[in-house]
Amino acid sequence: MNSSEPERKPGLVPRAGRFLLRLVREIVETVLPALLIALLINLFLAQATVVEGQSMEPTLHDHERVIVEKVSYRLHPPRRGDVVVLRNPGGEGLLIKRVVALPGEEVAVQEGHVIIDGRPLEEPWSVQVGGADLPPTTVPPDHVFVLGDNRPHSNDSRTFGPVPIDQIVGRAWLIYWPLDQVGRVD
Repeated sequence: MNSSEPERKPGLVPRAGRFLLRLVREIVETVLPALLIALLINLFLAQATVVEGQSMEPTLHDHERVIVEKVSYRLHPPRRGDVVVLRNPGGEGLLIKRVVALPGEEVAVQEGHVIIDGRPLEEPWSVQVGGADLPPTTVPPDHVFVLGDNRPHSNDSRTFGPVPIDQIVGRAWLIYWPLDQVGRVD
C-alpha cells in the first residue's frame, strides 16, 4: 500500500457515494411516486388544456387555460349545455365546444339559432349567432351535436357532424389562467 493514500476500511462507502445513494433513494421515494400520481390524475381524473381560437367566445377566450374533469361522463352521458373537450374529428388536437343536441333529437341551425325537434332552443349562455345553416339532422345513438358559442367563427358539428360520445375527453370545468378570469366554466 502506498503510504500517501489514506487507509480505507473494507465495506465503507466514501462520503460522496453515501450522498449519491441518499439522493437516488430520495428520488425513488419522493419524485417517482409524485410523477406517477400526476400521470394517473392526468389519465383518469383531470387534465389542463389551452383554448385555441375564438370559437367559444364570449364564454372562453383564446389562450385561456382550463381544467378538464374526466369523471362525470363515466357516471352519466353529456348534458345539453355542457362545455366539452373532444378529440378533433377532422384532424389533430382537441376542440372545445358546447353540447346542444342529444342522441335521438332532430337538430337544425338557422341563422345561428338552434332548433331542436322543431322548437327553438333556449340558450341561457351567451352566443354570437351566425355562421352556416344546417338542415334538420337526427343525432345518432351514442353521439352528441356540438357548436361553438361564437357561431360565425366555429368549426363544429355543422362541419364534421355529430360527435361519438367516446371522443369526448371530458367537461371543461375551471378557468385557471389568466388569474383575473379564474372561475367555473358556465
